[in-house]
Amino acid sequence: MYEVVELKSNIRVPPQFLGKGLKDAVAAAINKEFVGYTGKEGLFIALTKVRGIGEGTMIPGDGAVYYETTFEMLLYKPMLQEVVNGIVSEITEFGTFIRIGPIDGLVHVSQVMDDYVSYSDAGVLAGKDSKRTLKTKDSVLARVIAISLKSIKGAKLGLTMRQPGLGKLEWIDAEKKKVVDAAAEAEEAKAGKVKKTGKESKADKKKK
Repeated sequence: MYEVVELKSNIRVPPQFLGKGLKDAVAAAINKEFVGYTGKEGLFIALTKVRGIGEGTMIPGDGAVYYETTFEMLLYKPMLQEVVNGIVSEITEFGTFIRIGPIDGLVHVSQVMDDYVSYSDAGVLAGKDSKRTLKTKDSVLARVIAISLKSIKGAKLGLTMRQPGLGKLEWIDAEKKKVVDAAAEAEEAKAGKVKKTGKESKADKKKK
């Protein structure tokens, strides 16, 4: 889940940034300090706006200037049980990595589909009975089942695609088509039965 949050912090602007305009200098310092790191709010992706900058203060022995600053950040905060869209970025023997916005999540081979899955040297995961295949660049739907956030590079998400309604988009579309076709067949069978029953009742009336 993406979200824009407002934060307030005493931003340290180092000497090398002080040659810029104040707002640009503070923005550069915020980007250096926050982007790519995590907090209780989530994973910080980008600075969206500097809303207010207070008066600068200095500390003896430190060439930087500190500014009490209010600003907005775009962050990504995955939620347990959240269903996410992603693209297969890598296939391995133990599972597949799914690119979800700024980070990758891992689908263990046991969570790829409800079938026995094998790995080929061509970099493809295949279901034994279903004959379904998964390869890089495939679009998928997955559910978040484990979260560990340290930084963008250290972020870890555990995902599953084994539940109904999840997996490669082509698989989901095929399942939806089966449901629609089954419903249509049931309606046709019901209509045929009603029609047949109606004819029999007229014949019975003639006999009487």
